[in-house]
Amino acid sequence: MIEPEQAVASIGLPVPMKQMRWLEFSTHSSIEGLIAGVDEVGRGSLFGPVVAAAVILPDTALPELIAAQIKDSKKLSSSRRVQLAQLICALALDWKIGFASTAEIDQMNILQATMLAMKRAILKLKVQPALCLIDGNQLVKDLPLSQQTIVKGDERSIAIASASIVAKVWRDDLILRLASKYSMYDLERNKGYGSKRHLMALQQYGPSPLHRTSFRPCQMTVLSSDSGCSQTSKKKQIISVPDR
Repeated sequence: MIEPEQAVASIGLPVPMKQMRWLEFSTHSSIEGLIAGVDEVGRGSLFGPVVAAAVILPDTALPELIAAQIKDSKKLSSSRRVQLAQLICALALDWKIGFASTAEIDQMNILQATMLAMKRAILKLKVQPALCLIDGNQLVKDLPLSQQTIVKGDERSIAIASASIVAKVWRDDLILRLASKYSMYDLERNKGYGSKRHLMALQQYGPSPLHRTSFRPCQMTVLSSDSGCSQTSKKKQIISVPDR
């Protein structure tokens, strides 16, 4: 039985040498067994959920992913992310998505909602990992599995970088499906982040039911919008998404 919160120290690693770009705990630690990489996307967005992915890769997948030049999702083009996400999901022993809704973000704050999304992704895994590698420096509370935080983990672990890519592609697809309903916010281009056109639309129309009203740009529009604005009068909506 794995004891909760074993191997939990956060580490700030030096940038690896070019020939040792990726730090893989499967070969650089005493941990034996499967490792899950965990990362989130959408933390700074003004619209929609924060999304996390947990990905378990077999050791045999690492050379192929290195050859595919996998990297942090933020450093990839949209088309390349989609290609890599398909490859990662095909190679993975298991992968799952977890998210925290806009209502949960506004209720508990973005940090706690982010950790909740990560926890949900991990607990949905059908294959139990021996260790979860968590991007950042915050441990997932009450997780009944061993975990290790890695600062800038999406630059140091293929498993975490893979989770970053899968989460980003999944969330972008969700936002694009919602964009037609909220076309005034230019979500197709900004994916919910605070672009100039998005902020201008918030000033003009107020926030939608899926905007994070605990975030300052949305708070300002709530305060300045006319009370008759149809967007601000709606309750928070529940997003219906595939169970993955």
